[in-house]
Amino acid sequence: MKKVITYGTYDLLHRGHINLLKRAKTIGDYLVVGLSSDEFNAVKHKKSFYSYEERKLVLEAVRYVDEVIPEHTWEQKARDIVDHDIDVFVMGDDWSGKFDHLKELCEVVYLPRTDGVSTTQIKASLRVSEDSNIEFSE
Repeated sequence: MKKVITYGTYDLLHRGHINLLKRAKTIGDYLVVGLSSDEFNAVKHKKSFYSYEERKLVLEAVRYVDEVIPEHTWEQKARDIVDHDIDVFVMGDDWSGKFDHLKELCEVVYLPRTDGVSTTQIKASLRVSEDSNIEFSE
């Protein structure tokens, strides 16, 4: 069985996230997602709309995801690769080259990002809409 791992915050899940997860899953048989904990996001100066537990629940419902593990530090990736018997490490190409040091442990693949969508962009649009007093229906 070929095992793949990827990492992220996966806040406000969108089509770019789904495209990455789908493409990562096609590389192997089993997809592990390292999900940034709330504490790790604070270290990265990121604030998620949803808590770790909420983001984990959503990711576990995505059909391409087989397992979700917590990501607590930048340095844990090498240990996760060994501990979970990973064959391929996958990240978006905006991280290109940043994880090449992991090539001694497994294959490293950088996948193209989905054009026209990002969590940062969605959050900015929501702020603008809020400032314009636009209401969203549920």
